[in-house]
Formats: sequence, structure tokens, C-alpha cells
Amino acid sequence: MSQKRSEISRRRLLAGTGTLLPVALAGCSILPTPKPPEQLYRLSPKSTFDADIPTVDWQLGLEPPIAPSGLNSARIAVIRGALTMDYYSGAKWIDTAPSMVYRLLIESFENSKKIVGVGRSGASLRNDFELRTELREFQAEYVEGASVPTIRVRINCKLIKKPQRIILASQPFEALVEAPDNRIESIVKSFDLALGKVMRKIVGWTLKSAVELTAG
Repeated sequence: MSQKRSEISRRRLLAGTGTLLPVALAGCSILPTPKPPEQLYRLSPKSTFDADIPTVDWQLGLEPPIAPSGLNSARIAVIRGALTMDYYSGAKWIDTAPSMVYRLLIESFENSKKIVGVGRSGASLRNDFELRTELREFQAEYVEGASVPTIRVRINCKLIKKPQRIILASQPFEALVEAPDNRIESIVKSFDLALGKVMRKIVGWTLKSAVELTAG
């Protein structure tokens, strides 16, 4: 009788262990751990310009910049080799690079206080001139094995007289800024410096060229 009771107790114990085992496994999740959300970064418009920029009484329309597919993204581009492009992980621009640059360029023209009106080309403004831009370079580059990246920003511009749609001038603008270290915050600040230099040049060149090339 004692042996029989012992056998029953052993079976109950095994049965109890079997019911507890799935519960224990359920407490150890096999689902992948969610990735933390990507940090969004923005850049700033320019608000200071050369003193010799003329004040004009006409309106300017801006076309959104065109860009190669690798730059037409909210991801922050980085180049480590001659034939490859990558992106920083865990960080993005607040918008696609061309859209962000477009908005900042309009704000920079407005901040100059040197022009009557500026806005999207084809909008309700009756534009006297049109500025077409192409975002050719907008990336961090590790040149020849450098330990920190150099930020390269290059925008090509065409100034067009309306309504004749004549190209008055065409000019590329480029800036290089070396980041102080590899922290993404430092890299973004270097992007801000490089883009700011380019936008300051574009605003000055656009206003001066339109005045000089249409004088008389």
C-alpha cells in the first residue's frame, strides 16, 4: 500500500511539473526586443548676410530641389568608400533632405529682409524670377581613412527670368566642414554650418545676379 501511494505521489508531482513548465517558458519572451525610436534632427535657416546684398522690389519663385535617389531620403547619408553610400543608424532628418533644404532656403530669403516676396514656384505669387536648385551633395564623408567625417553640401542653382523663362545665370555652391568628432550631434551641427554657408551664398548671388543682369 505504501508503495502504491508513493507511485501516485510521484505521478502527481510529475503532472504538476508538466503544468508548471509552460508557464515558466511563457515568462521568457522569445519575441524580438523593439528597437528604440530613431532620433529626428533638423537644421536652421540663415539670418545673417553680407552687407552688400541689394534690396529688390520683385518676387522670387523657388522650385523644390531635385536630388539623386540616394539623397532623396530622410536618412542621413554617409560615404566611407569611393563607390558606396550608407546611412547613420538611429538618426533621421525631420523630412527628406531636399524638402528640408527647400523650406530652409525659403526662410533664409525671407530672413534677409531684402526681397518683397518669395515662395513656391507656380503658387499664387506672380514671380518675376525663378530659382531652380539641385541638391548634388549632402553627406558626411570619411575621406582617405579619416577618423572623423567631413560634411559636404553642394547645390547647383539656375536663375530664370519670367515670363520669358530665360536662364540668366547658373552657378554651383559648395561648402566643406570637418566634424569635431564622431558623435551624431556634432555631425548634425557640422551639417548645419555647411548648409548655412551654402544658403548664405545662394541668397546673395541670386539677388545680386538678378539686379546686375537686368540693369538697364
